[in-house]
Amino acid sequence: MARWLLAAILLGAGVAHLTSLRQEFQAQVPSWFPISADLVVLASGVVEIVLGLALALTPAARRPLAGWMTAAFFLAIFPGNIAQFVEGTDAFGLDTDLKRFVRLFGQPVLMAWALWCTGALNRWRRTGDF
Repeated sequence: MARWLLAAILLGAGVAHLTSLRQEFQAQVPSWFPISADLVVLASGVVEIVLGLALALTPAARRPLAGWMTAAFFLAIFPGNIAQFVEGTDAFGLDTDLKRFVRLFGQPVLMAWALWCTGALNRWRRTGDF
């Protein structure tokens, strides 16, 4: 159930990146990032959709790989969350430093969730294999 929920969240966020919340997501792209914020939002939206589908549809034997890829994605976008906090950018109701700071702790939770719900963490502990 946890894997399906994470897949649904990623699919919903990916679609939102491409449609209704596109401008909100652009606020999370660091100002120093050398690529257009809109391109980053579109690309990350596509990646979220692909990861959501991978979490939902990958056969059990390959799910740990989908978990590692999802965790790696959450790690890759973490600088955007840090930049939003440091730069004081308002988006998604994160309109105070405290709210932006608290949000930073959500990213490691998402990474752990991806590794746990796909069995990636257990497999790595047992075999040392991804």
